[in-house]
Amino acid sequence: MARASETVRKKLEREINAGILRPGDSIDEKSLAARFEVSRTPAREAIMQLAASGLVEIRPRHGAVVVSLDAAEAVAMMETLAILEAEAAALAAQRMPEHEIAVMLSIYEDSQSSAASLDSDAYIELNTRFHRTIYDGARNEYLGQMIRQTRKRMAFYHSSSLYQKARLERSWQEHGNVVHAIRDGDADRAREAMRDHILSGGRVYADLVAALKKTERAPTES
Repeated sequence: MARASETVRKKLEREINAGILRPGDSIDEKSLAARFEVSRTPAREAIMQLAASGLVEIRPRHGAVVVSLDAAEAVAMMETLAILEAEAAALAAQRMPEHEIAVMLSIYEDSQSSAASLDSDAYIELNTRFHRTIYDGARNEYLGQMIRQTRKRMAFYHSSSLYQKARLERSWQEHGNVVHAIRDGDADRAREAMRDHILSGGRVYADLVAALKKTERAPTES
């Protein structure tokens, strides 16, 4: 049976990724304990676990808040993710077995209708599965952990960018380039296709971060 702190952490992590808890929102230990019907100890432990993963920040005299990024941090993380995922795609082209390639192709084909109908929620779920299949197929657990950790920090902003029509449609097209390169066993082409895919969303991502930061700074109307 999962520890209470782990259960609370997972629920909070899902809410952060989904944007229910947004960057800058406070997370109060006492309120968490009441909401999830646990003692304050597991609530505190859950907050500390989120802080260790970089999703929340503990501020003296202010408690815990959901981490927000500035535009420079967003660009830096996007560039780092592009390097990591590009290498994962190259390794997957060399190492992914046929049955996993079939799974990747199936996810890609399933996501076509979501992209065409602009069903962002469905596409975001399939997008997560698509990328996870590739870095699992790389057969490098350390690399996979680095990608998961980086994506976790970027989850809210990245998902939000896929609610934009142009980015959603372009994302699916870019996935096709990655899929075909991996299927063909072409590591160099897979690396380039994935790098281009991640970086093509970089400007949308950074602009979204900057817009949200501007909203956070805007004075509240009386």
